Amino acid sequence: MNLKKTWNKKYGKCEIVTKENSSLKLVAIDMVRLHDGETKTYDEKDTEFGIIIFGGKCKVAGEGFEYNEVGKRKDVFDGPCACVYVPRNTKFTITGIGEVSMCVSKSPSENDHKPALIKPEDVIIKNLGKPGWQREAHFILDERVDADILYIGEAWVEGGQWSSYPPHKHDDDNMPVEAATEELYYYEFDKPQGFGIQRVYTKEGDIDETYTVKSGDMVEMPRGYHPEHCAPGYKNYYLWIMAGKNRGFFMTTDEDHAWLNK
Repeated sequence: MNLKKTWNKKYGKCEIVTKENSSLKLVAIDMVRLHDGETKTYDEKDTEFGIIIFGGKCKVAGEGFEYNEVGKRKDVFDGPCACVYVPRNTKFTITGIGEVSMCVSKSPSENDHKPALIKPEDVIIKNLGKPGWQREAHFILDERVDADILYIGEAWVEGGQWSSYPPHKHDDDNMPVEAATEELYYYEFDKPQGFGIQRVYTKEGDIDETYTVKSGDMVEMPRGYHPEHCAPGYKNYYLWIMAGKNRGFFMTTDEDHAWLNK
């Protein structure tokens, strides 16, 4: 089972995670990089969208809404992001304002919602973890946005630190303790040679994968625990995209490592 995929950062729209090539059932991913004035239009049935701007600015416009000058940062290491939520059955167009790059996440949707613009100043910032597994987490398309299943944020990990640690999972529908939620990470590092390690495993052993990740890589987490480590000397960014009917952090810790939370 290969859960790792890579974006080559070419211009245009790259369909990286699709129904045909993925272990995920609730998340598809397009990576989009546009020149100034270049456009991409989406018109997909029963699909909700979360558009996360990595760097640059764009315009996102559709029936009943128009968001201009979306985005402030130059890259993912330049502060909080801007994000646009587009509800199902809504045709819309993205237009580059200068060069811009983004992730367009897509999930099946059964209900109608309103489009929403999440500005950088709307992002909730939390410092999570303890020494050895600390990270700065940004909550972006979260409970404050009325959506069906998408739940999106970002995180930054300093060199030598772990994240998603102690290992946790969210694949059993056992609310309010744990939700059945798929997830995907997309990674960037502050230097071209920067790298990290991503593990995905289940107690049953049917999934036991370990990957070296660099800028442009992403790893799917259909089930199981998924701790990640950033190599010393580098800084790691990752976008986390979760999808499930119970939106939020409802997860359980690997019982072998739960003592670390005490």
